[in-house]
Amino acid sequence: MVALGCLACRQDMHDQPKYSALEAAPFFADNSSARPPLAGTVARGELREDGALYTGKVNDELVATFPFPITETILARGQERFNIYCSPCHGRTGAGDGIVVQRGYTQPPPLDAPHLREAPPGHFFDVITNGFGSMPDYAAQIKVADRWAIAAYIRALQTATSATITDVPPAERGRLEGQR
Repeated sequence: MVALGCLACRQDMHDQPKYSALEAAPFFADNSSARPPLAGTVARGELREDGALYTGKVNDELVATFPFPITETILARGQERFNIYCSPCHGRTGAGDGIVVQRGYTQPPPLDAPHLREAPPGHFFDVITNGFGSMPDYAAQIKVADRWAIAAYIRALQTATSATITDVPPAERGRLEGQR
């Protein structure tokens, strides 16, 4: 009898009053059970206070410097991401001769063109983020840090296209001259 009495008083979680997602709720003035977030609410991991880092701009002007120091590791990551996302159109050297261009897609300008050599790093970040001309935006595919890494790698490509043997440190020069 005691066991039967305990079972009769049981309240399961599924019996509690609740609203299903997007169910009408006459309790609220807007008749919606889904409540809007409070003003100023920011999702975890989405606070983007550093405008230069997340937009490539400060006061609507493209940034002229990278928002963090560029290391060999960042350049290697930039090369990897460039080869994945950019080389199909821009080619591995940035000459604008990628495989999709060879098959009829609009040719992008070479990345070592004078106007792009003079462009600030924020320009490349902005173009990767928002697209430009026939280039689509890559904001959803490429993380913020990787966009900056690609911009740094583009700078390295630009430097490499005009480099001479005198630009190579003396310790490395002998090794390179031996490869000719």
